[in-house]
Amino acid sequence: MTNDARAAEPEMDDRTRWRAFAVAVSVASLTILDLSKVNVGVPAIEDAFGAGPTEIQIIIAGYILAFGVVLVPAGRYGDQHSRRRMFLFGLVVFLIASLLCAVAPTVEVLAGSRILQGVAAGLLMPQVLGLIQQLFQGPARGRAFGVFGAVIGLSTAFGPTLGGLFVDLGGDDLGWRLIFWMNVPLVIGLFPFAYKLLPRTQPASSGSRDLDLVGTALLGVAVLSLMLPFVLTTGGPDDDPARWAWLAVFALSGAAFVWWERRYARSGRSAIVDFALFRVTSYRNGTLLAVAYFAAMPSMFLTLTLFLQLGQGLAAVFAGMVTIPFALMMALSSFYSGRVVERYGRGLVVTGLAIVFVGFGLVLVSALVLPAAAVPWAVAIAMGIAGTGGGAVIAPNQTLALADIPVTSGGVAGSIQQVGQRVGTAVGLAAATAAFYVTVYAETGTETEIVVYQDAYLHAALVILGFIAIALGFALADLRARSVGAMNTLEDARTT
Repeated sequence: MTNDARAAEPEMDDRTRWRAFAVAVSVASLTILDLSKVNVGVPAIEDAFGAGPTEIQIIIAGYILAFGVVLVPAGRYGDQHSRRRMFLFGLVVFLIASLLCAVAPTVEVLAGSRILQGVAAGLLMPQVLGLIQQLFQGPARGRAFGVFGAVIGLSTAFGPTLGGLFVDLGGDDLGWRLIFWMNVPLVIGLFPFAYKLLPRTQPASSGSRDLDLVGTALLGVAVLSLMLPFVLTTGGPDDDPARWAWLAVFALSGAAFVWWERRYARSGRSAIVDFALFRVTSYRNGTLLAVAYFAAMPSMFLTLTLFLQLGQGLAAVFAGMVTIPFALMMALSSFYSGRVVERYGRGLVVTGLAIVFVGFGLVLVSALVLPAAAVPWAVAIAMGIAGTGGGAVIAPNQTLALADIPVTSGGVAGSIQQVGQRVGTAVGLAAATAAFYVTVYAETGTETEIVVYQDAYLHAALVILGFIAIALGFALADLRARSVGAMNTLEDARTT
C-alpha cells in the first residue's frame, strides 16, 4: 500500500463509524475484564493448585506486567503501519491465551498463559485508542471517549461480579476455568466484525517507519524492571528484599532508552516515544493523573473483595455484587461527562475525583463501624457515590489529555498513557495488598478474625485514598495551568 493510499481518510458514514467503534470498545472491555474478574477466582485457584502467594501474584500481576511492556511498541507499529492488522493479530493471540488459561493443567502453565494474555491485551488497547482518535473529531470524540469510559468502568466494576458468578456456577475447580472460557466465544464472534468494519486505511505517519529494535528492547527492559519488584510484592514473610534491585536496572535502562531515542531522532529517524508529547501540559498532567488514579482503582476492588470474602464471609458472587452500584453510576456519569467535557473541562475531572475520594472514604467508614449484616449494603451505597465521581474522571481525562495530540500520534500517545496506567496498577496493587497482608500476618493470633481484617482493610484503604489524593493534586495543577494559559491568551488579545 502506498503512502498516498494510506493518507486518504476512510469515507465512513456515521453508522459504520459507530459500529467499528463498538467492536473496538467491546474488545477493550474484554482486556479490562481480565484485570478484575480473575481476582474473585483467586481462592479457587489457590485450592486447585495449592498455589502460594508468589504464584498467585504472577497470575494477577503478570497480566498487567506483560500488558505494560507491549503497549508502546504495539501502539507505534499500529500508528505507522496498520492498526487494523495489529488489532486482528492481537485478537488471535488473546483467543489462544484464553484457551490455554482455561485448560491449564498446572499453576505454571496458567501463569505463563496469563502473561501471554497480557501481551495480547497490550497489542489490542493501543489500537483501540488510536482508532477512536482516527474515527472521531471534535465533540463526537468527547462522546466516543464518554462511551469508552463507561464501558471500561462497567468492565472494571462488573468483573468481580462476573467472576464470582462463574465460580459459584462451576464450583471451585471448574468455576475459575469458566472465567477464561467466557472469552473464547466472544472473541470468535467479534473477529469477523473487526475484519469487516475496522478502517483499512489511516492517516500517514510522518517520519521513517523502521521499528527501532534497540529502542524497543531498552523500553521493554525499563518497563519490565520498573514493574517487576511491585509484581513480586505480596506482603508475605517470604518476599525477597533483593527484588528491589530491579529498580537499579530500571534507572540504567531508562537512562539508556532516553539517550538512545534522542540520538535516534537526531539522525532523522522516528523514535518510539516522541518526547515532545510531554511538553504538552495537558497531556503530561493527564498522564500523571491517570497513573495515580489507576494505582487506586484496581487496588480498591481487589482489597474490598478480599475483605468481604475473608473478613465478612461473603460468597464470591455476593462480594462481587457489592460493586454493581459503582459500575452502574459510573456508566451513567461517563456517558453524560463525555457530552459536557468540552464545556466544563478539567473542572469536571476535579469534581469527579473529589466525589470518588468521599465515596471511598465512606466505604472505609462503613467497613469499620457498622455491624457485619449492614456492611455490604452500606458499602454498596458508598460505591455508588464513588462511581458517580469515577465516571467524570477516566473518559474526560482521556479526552482532555489527547485533545492537543495529532491523530497520527494517537496510538503511541494513548499507549504511553496506558503504560502509565499499568505501572500505576502494579504499584497500587503491590502497595495496597502488601499493606493488607502485612497486617493479616502481624495480627493473626493476637486479635479476633474480624478485627484482623478490619485493620488490614483500613491500612489498604488509606494507601488507596492517598493515590486518589495524588490524582486530585495533578488535576488541580492542570486546572491552574489552563486558567493561567487562558488569562495569558486574553491578555495577548487585549494588547494586539
